[in-house]
Amino acid sequence: MTAKSSPLFLGIDTGGTYTDAVLWSEAGGANGKVLAKAKALTTRHDLAVGISGAVDAVLQKAATDPAAIKLVSMSTTLATNALVEGQGGRVALVMIGFSEGDLARDGLKAALGTDPVVFCPGGHDVHGNAAKLDLSGLEAALPELGASVSGFAVCAYFATRNPAHELSARNLIRDITGLPVTASHELSAKLGGPRRALTTLLNARLISMIDRLVAATEDFLAARGIAAPLMVVRGDGALVSAAFARQRPIETILSGPAASLVGARHMTGLDNAVVSDIGGTTTDVAVLDQGRPRLDPEGATVGGFRTMVEAVAMRTFGLGGDSEVTLEDGALNPRILLGPRRLVPLALAGMMHGEAVTIELERQIRAANPSRMDGRLAVRTGVPERLAAGLTGAEAKLYELIGSTPLAVDRLLTSNAQNATLNRLMSRGLVHVAGFTPSDAAHVLGKQANWDAATARLAAELFARKRDGRGQAIAASPEAISERVLTTLTRLSAEVILETAFAEDGLDGAATVAHALVQRAVDSHPGIARLSVALDRPVIGLGASAPLHYAGLPPLVGHDCVVPEDTDVANALGAVVGQVRVSAEARVSQPQEGLFRVASGESVRDFNDEAAAIAAAETDVRAIAAGRARDAGTDSAEIEIASEFRVSTVEGQRMFIEAHVVAVASGRPRIAV
Repeated sequence: MTAKSSPLFLGIDTGGTYTDAVLWSEAGGANGKVLAKAKALTTRHDLAVGISGAVDAVLQKAATDPAAIKLVSMSTTLATNALVEGQGGRVALVMIGFSEGDLARDGLKAALGTDPVVFCPGGHDVHGNAAKLDLSGLEAALPELGASVSGFAVCAYFATRNPAHELSARNLIRDITGLPVTASHELSAKLGGPRRALTTLLNARLISMIDRLVAATEDFLAARGIAAPLMVVRGDGALVSAAFARQRPIETILSGPAASLVGARHMTGLDNAVVSDIGGTTTDVAVLDQGRPRLDPEGATVGGFRTMVEAVAMRTFGLGGDSEVTLEDGALNPRILLGPRRLVPLALAGMMHGEAVTIELERQIRAANPSRMDGRLAVRTGVPERLAAGLTGAEAKLYELIGSTPLAVDRLLTSNAQNATLNRLMSRGLVHVAGFTPSDAAHVLGKQANWDAATARLAAELFARKRDGRGQAIAASPEAISERVLTTLTRLSAEVILETAFAEDGLDGAATVAHALVQRAVDSHPGIARLSVALDRPVIGLGASAPLHYAGLPPLVGHDCVVPEDTDVANALGAVVGQVRVSAEARVSQPQEGLFRVASGESVRDFNDEAAAIAAAETDVRAIAAGRARDAGTDSAEIEIASEFRVSTVEGQRMFIEAHVVAVASGRPRIAV
């Protein structure tokens, strides 16, 4: 079968800066063939614009009929970036059976921030027995909350053993407000209420963002006559249907990096490697072992929060081509600092807004002395106005001043206090700030040419004027500061790769050791003690800027760095070569001797016989997994069931404590006929 007569697969990756597209065919060898690839800027205010730009370019390059596309699969870093940058919609957290003291556990209070929380009596014990539920306080608060939040997160005590109280609260909220509600038992069957609440809270924040992404993609596909199923990559590298992902967007954290691992393995054939994927906002580092990515059994950690989402054991760092460039405070010879916040590169802002940007930068250059606010411009992101609900008076006033044309921050802010207000608007995803980034530095040095190099040079000139601890300019020219920025990015890339390797080996103080080793490697006077380190496997460098930033990696990590030919679209390629994989779990407990309680899905049943309870649990999880597999997008799932028992022996007699039954369903996604 030729590539032309074979079904075509369209892969899309929506990143923080670029949206990638790739057209792939199973024909053309063991690994198939990339027929065309393209990039377009991610347009956060209207994601369909970036998607259409990338996909239309691919269709034009391949000169193919859109109707020949039988499957569309998408990965995204939007959820990951939102958590790293502290973004997301304002949501209300409903805690049933918990106390205010529980907010202090597992980072829940820090994640909640200023979002509202409602406590209700209720919940269950470890065996699923109910306390008295009282939702009157929640019902009274719903009219006001419904007007100021974008969704709700509901977590009840021991809901994994009996979800009845979460279901009651969920139904009440939906009936009164009509807003999206996430219940914790839908996301995880693990114990640990505060961390489950944290995961549920983050999921609720991400729903509107992922919903907009899926809607934009579906609208675009319909407009182009592409009648193919739409799949989304989860954080463990598996594929699920778009409808499935809309309800559980938290599972798409690390979606882009997970897809990149699948793509890296597919492109290089390497079974053992450290994969480092550098994007505009983050660098994501993971390990391939025997052809499979390592998974994190404790749950993914993103933006400093440990979730209950099973995902690749990926370490995500706020380091990328669009990272904010700042100076170390209070040092005689201040270091260049990068990230973790993403800025809009001024080269990109100049390309999009022209004189509105360059006039302000030139004005600041003409000033006698540099200012801390030089080279910073604020602009609205263009998200729907409803997402600006719940702003404080100060936030609303500042937001009103910012429009769709970039405004210099030194003209916008009249006090230092307003800087914190601007940062909060950025965290809400309402405002972008443009500033000097490594992408600008690359434009100054002629190593990147897709945006406006003249604006980038103005940005570098402004940054070079900043003063060190002696009052001297930190660099002699835009080129000199740009070289320092790019060198810093390569050095920090080596540090995060080594930090990941040390952490995987279980070493404490991984970040400190990695920094010391890389510093010795680049220092012309390495010291009395000679230190060196070498990875036991090569690095696979992914991302459009990997050839630039990773060229100097080998001497810093002690091994080769392989950058595949299609590294710039690794995520999009990985999105179309994966499989659907979903699971279902049941717990069998013994609340009293001779009584065996099965908690599976949203049901709780009692049996008088252990074998009957285990058989019922296996039947339940098989049916639930099969249903989830169909919902996730496959009609050909194979199901495997595993059971784990906790027992004790008392006076020679076996005593049943608990059983954990898991069904895993996997298969290739269905394609259009």
